[in-house]
Amino acid sequence: MLSQGMYSPHRYVLILWVLAAVAAVLALPLKSFAQNSSAQNSPTHDSPRHLILKDGSYQVVTKYEIKDDRVHYFSAERDEWEELPKSLVDWPATENYEKEQQEKDRATAAATVQLDKRIDENEAAEVKPPEVAPGLRLPRDSGVFLLDNLKSEPQLIEVQEAEGDLNQSSKGNIFHGALAKQSVELPGEHAKVQSHVDIPSFYINLEPPPPAAAPPQDPQSRQAAAVPFDRFRIVRADAKAKAGKRTLAEVKRGVTGKMTQEQHFEKTTTTHITGGWLKLTPAESLAPGEYAVVEMMDKEGMNLYVWDFGVNPNAPANANPWKPEAKQPPKPDPKPSEPEKPDQEK
Repeated sequence: MLSQGMYSPHRYVLILWVLAAVAAVLALPLKSFAQNSSAQNSPTHDSPRHLILKDGSYQVVTKYEIKDDRVHYFSAERDEWEELPKSLVDWPATENYEKEQQEKDRATAAATVQLDKRIDENEAAEVKPPEVAPGLRLPRDSGVFLLDNLKSEPQLIEVQEAEGDLNQSSKGNIFHGALAKQSVELPGEHAKVQSHVDIPSFYINLEPPPPAAAPPQDPQSRQAAAVPFDRFRIVRADAKAKAGKRTLAEVKRGVTGKMTQEQHFEKTTTTHITGGWLKLTPAESLAPGEYAVVEMMDKEGMNLYVWDFGVNPNAPANANPWKPEAKQPPKPDPKPSEPEKPDQEK
């Protein structure tokens, strides 16, 4: 038998109070969800935007959200959260401003895409450096490069500039009939760069020499035509004259002061190619030995800065060569999958 205390009025009041508390707790997430939905529907931006007010002023904000009758916004100027009454905001003006900014952003993005497209087209249309062998092009930098061939593979090797020493020696007194002699020498018995072929090609792209000042001409005299000369030539070096030295030229001065040069030039041909490059090639096979590409300064003779090399088919490989670009083989088309065969009944 149940006691009457279980049905007392106090017990009913307690039960009603518990139910009311549970209802209030359940209502909180719904209210929070509504506020969050309002905040999510409000425009938020990481870049600065204007929150325009009804008095004509505005707040520069990066994001904002609406909570009840207040607008919470993050100020881009003061870098902190602030708030103001929702009724002070001119919402139609703010919305129009947002639309204008979005249109400007889309126009800017479209212009950027067009600019990138034009840049890509210009780069594709840019003249490529000359191709000296299948898959092997000259670099875009200037310099002197040797086209070699090692084990049937074409290679480009940059030839560094070397400075020749001017060694002077004389016998007796020049005023008593003796000759003063100078020699242009390179240190070492062998150059660092060695050609494995006997007819190497050199590709040269350097700044042109400054034009020499022409003497004043008599207006009534006929102007002499400019005499062309080979700016770059190949000189055979004498490695036997001095131990540890390579002699490129002998410069002699007679008793009258006249200077003469003696070099062993190799016959060459010079060809102009695209991109401002010159191609210098021996007309005949070069015997194994030491050589140098020299620059002739017209009447001044040979420049002391040269590009030395050797010819030796048995020399080791040169350091840091440019090699032909390996072509990627085309990817085979995927084979269609064969239909699965139905299991045979046993």
